[in-house]
Amino acid sequence: MTTDIKWMQRAFELAEKAEAQDEVPVGAVIVYQDKIIGEGWNQPISSDDPTAHAEIMALRDAGGKIGNYRLPNATIYVTLEPCTMCAGAIIHARLSKLVYAVDDPKAGACGSVFNLLQTDKLNHKVEIEKGVMEDDCRCLIQNFFEKKRNKKNE
Repeated sequence: MTTDIKWMQRAFELAEKAEAQDEVPVGAVIVYQDKIIGEGWNQPISSDDPTAHAEIMALRDAGGKIGNYRLPNATIYVTLEPCTMCAGAIIHARLSKLVYAVDDPKAGACGSVFNLLQTDKLNHKVEIEKGVMEDDCRCLIQNFFEKKRNKKNE
């Protein structure tokens, strides 16, 4: 098992935790020197907080643990391509790398709709790797929304 798969597997487990709370199943893990320093899963509905995306929760967790809002040389693993809010937070935290599983063609800000992480207009660029555990993460998200649609039609 590669390192990226190992950490994405943990992000996937956190996405399942979000799903169990009836949240969109997205999970995020921040790794520094081969150790998890931050974890998060989607919680905007349960917390009544529109900023409580998995990435933001993981960034808050990591910043609190290391006592700094800057996370240089750290990598974030996310099951879904980050939105503009999360991409902006990743830039401000100075993460060095993003690894994500599934493109988000409607809201993705790391290559699908925009690419905030690598624009020349900002002072920090983040390396991007995509497609790690893509099939598993895509199935989790698709099944979640299919169940929602079926419940609505009952």
